[in-house]
Amino acid sequence: MNYLQAVFWDYPAFTRPERIRQCLQESGNSTTRRWLLQRFLEHARVVDTLEMFSLDAISHEFPSLQLQPYARKKWARILEVYGHHTTGR
Repeated sequence: MNYLQAVFWDYPAFTRPERIRQCLQESGNSTTRRWLLQRFLEHARVVDTLEMFSLDAISHEFPSLQLQPYARKKWARILEVYGHHTTGR
C-alpha cells in the first residue's frame, strides 16, 4: 500500500510523492505547506515524514501547528532527542 494513502485518504490527488514534492516546492512558507506538514505529523510514519520535511522545517513550524495530543507529544520528543528543542504546548 502506498503510505500516502494513509496520510491523504480523503485527498486522492495527494497520494503520489511527486505531487507532494511539487506542492512543497511551489508553496514556500504558505498555509498549504503547513497543512501538508500537519497531515504528515499526525498520520505518516516518522521515516516518511522525514523524507518530505527536514527536522529544521518541522521544528520551525511545530509551535504553531494544531496537532492532536499524541502527535504533539511524539514529535516534541523526537525534536528534543535530535536537538531541535520546541516549546511544546
